[in-house]
Amino acid sequence: QARLVESGGGSVQPGGSLRLSCTASGVTFSAMKWYRQAPGKEREMVAAISSGGGYTNYADSAKGRFTISWNKAKTTVYLQMNSLKPEDTAVYYCNGRIGGNDFWGQGTQVTISS
Repeated sequence: QARLVESGGGSVQPGGSLRLSCTASGVTFSAMKWYRQAPGKEREMVAAISSGGGYTNYADSAKGRFTISWNKAKTTVYLQMNSLKPEDTAVYYCNGRIGGNDFWGQGTQVTISS
């Protein structure tokens, strides 16, 4: 059974950094994405990466601050988040697609405040 597990969330001050991890098991996904959802708001995509890592895409709000990448074995996707802002506060989810189906992790909380 395909499964995705996120980790690395936490609470940091504005301007700080966090590195989220998403580990896949049971299947090799063709592409991976990071989404986030704040209370009362719709889930939005913040970053995407192709299976080989040659293609990446970011939401405008994440460009220049966030970086998505694979580990060497292509089993874990990272989201490096720098220069964090209060508006980045949300639950972050990783998403993997295979066989026309989407799979989601359980989410990890990211909170940016003073």
